[in-house]
Amino acid sequence: MEMKFKQPLFLFGILLSTALACQALPTLTTEPLNEIVEPTAIPTEPPVKASVLVEDSFDDPASGFLSLRDEEGITDYDQGGYRIKVDKPEWFFWVESGRTFTDVKIDVDAKKIGGPDNNEYGVICRYQDENNFYFFTITSDGYYGVSKQLSDEISLIGMTELKSSSAINQVDGENHITVVCDGNKLQFSVNGTLLAELEDDSFSSGDIGMIAASGDDPGTDILFDNLLVTSP
Repeated sequence: MEMKFKQPLFLFGILLSTALACQALPTLTTEPLNEIVEPTAIPTEPPVKASVLVEDSFDDPASGFLSLRDEEGITDYDQGGYRIKVDKPEWFFWVESGRTFTDVKIDVDAKKIGGPDNNEYGVICRYQDENNFYFFTITSDGYYGVSKQLSDEISLIGMTELKSSSAINQVDGENHITVVCDGNKLQFSVNGTLLAELEDDSFSSGDIGMIAASGDDPGTDILFDNLLVTSP
């Protein structure tokens, strides 16, 4: 999969500073009170728990994801997870959940179980159709990228090429991928390390999914597990 078209990065994060004005108040003389009123404690609200939208360990082949096997590759339940294998060079396969969401946080474990290290695999967010969606990918040789398919064009967002990170477990190491799509804000983390934080308003809602891609050499083979989609 070639990604030669580029998109500028819109980093966000505004530093706010406040100045407090102080003024002396006049001294007041008051009569002592016979009763001391203790302040009333304000009850602490419990933290709001994120709503679980999708949770799948892929142990049940009937949980709702597509099963497909042909000469170009595989998307199927396998080995206690969900497997995407790409047997065509410079090609990508993906699978969606068949639902529509607005703002989501996506967590999934993924690792290479076969094929070359020159690959890409990761998560889809705000999938509208096969020509319109965001995807967040890493490679087995330690690179990452945030991309979108908009109509017939695939472009990186916020970078001119894939970037390297020591946070990515290479070769066949397992990686925990976290993606947040919240309003026009996009975040991409791997193994607890924030790799990218940017803004894009091309898509405001859509499905979630998993994706894998091959380079010049076919055979990319990725196993996903422990998918969890929550409200951000």
